[in-house]
Amino acid sequence: MSRNDRGSHDDVAPQHVRRRMDVEERKTAILNAAREAFTGGSYSDVSVATIARRAATSQALIFHYFGSKAQLYAEVVRSEIEQLAAAQRSAINALGNVSARDRVRETLLVYVAYIAEHPQGWASPLVGGMEPPEAVAVRREARKRYVDALRDLLGVESWPRHEYALWGYFGFLDAACLAWVNAGCPDDDRYPLIDACLGALEGALGDWTR
Repeated sequence: MSRNDRGSHDDVAPQHVRRRMDVEERKTAILNAAREAFTGGSYSDVSVATIARRAATSQALIFHYFGSKAQLYAEVVRSEIEQLAAAQRSAINALGNVSARDRVRETLLVYVAYIAEHPQGWASPLVGGMEPPEAVAVRREARKRYVDALRDLLGVESWPRHEYALWGYFGFLDAACLAWVNAGCPDDDRYPLIDACLGALEGALGDWTR
């Protein structure tokens, strides 16, 4: 049999070669896998082994990059909060010159849409899902930034009533959205939910200032 009969090396179909990821690609893959896992279950329900399988990596490498399961979870929480905040800012910027009420309403539309896509993961911390201190600290700092951003958006002064109104609004928002999640996130209730939250904020402030 001649060489041509056997076929040249170039004629042979190349074997699939698994490409090695660089550090940032691997960390992103782990974060994405962890985000998917935690979206479907609480912190305590998801194991590092599960995340490693989803990310096609080892538990040792997860610990190498993130230190612990708690720190990985906190990073997922931080990433989700930052993406949501960026989506809200983008939505507000696209509105142009509108009232403060309309701007707040737009942030609610984005927020409620996010909850509808991740109801279990969003609700878990509010219904007794235990979170590590690292994640609690991330959420606490994020809540403070949200209050500061809402204060700037509304143009209110740092008077006691306004401060209690701003902080209380987010408490009302959590409770109202949790009731919506418990009802199955009915789409017909989406706008009544948003109107209720706007009314709670307006009532607590006394009026919209812009």
